[in-house]
Amino acid sequence: MSFRFTPCPIEGLFEIRSDIFEDARGYFFESYSRSAFAEAGIGCEFVQDNQSRSRRGVLRGLHFQIKHPQAKLVRVTQGEVFDVAVDIRRESSSFGQWHGVILSEKQHNMFYIPKGFAHGFLVLSESAVFDYKCGDFYHREDEGGIIWNDPGIGIRWPDCGVEYLVSDKDKKLPRFCLSTGQTA
Repeated sequence: MSFRFTPCPIEGLFEIRSDIFEDARGYFFESYSRSAFAEAGIGCEFVQDNQSRSRRGVLRGLHFQIKHPQAKLVRVTQGEVFDVAVDIRRESSSFGQWHGVILSEKQHNMFYIPKGFAHGFLVLSESAVFDYKCGDFYHREDEGGIIWNDPGIGIRWPDCGVEYLVSDKDKKLPRFCLSTGQTA
């Protein structure tokens, strides 16, 4: 089995692909190997797996945890999403910048997001099942977030053919202040 770790323009982010073995029965691929990830410099210990199912136009995010930041390994097992990570590491040369990757069941690709990023995604297909491994446990009292359409960040969300469906909670998230790294 082999993984291909492609660094993204923002340091620490990787798009990951694995060899896929297909035949008349279907397909098989390895979706995670601690040793392969460690060899690529990703030594995160994942402690929690999450899954969500959403319909076309659902936009979730941008979320992060403040005192318990989570590294994430995300993938789509059904459908297609536009997945986004925003660098909120104050010491980073890419502070406040974002990178997006289309994740789909057809590509079987994954996106590794280290600690220090806000994260969100938009469903492009009729529905999508989104899986993610987390490097720390979820702490409700530790939630942070940035409004999905913050003009200072300027994420270019794609047109998915329907109006975006954003939760009331996510609609109230603050903007991100690029000078301080705080939300306001």
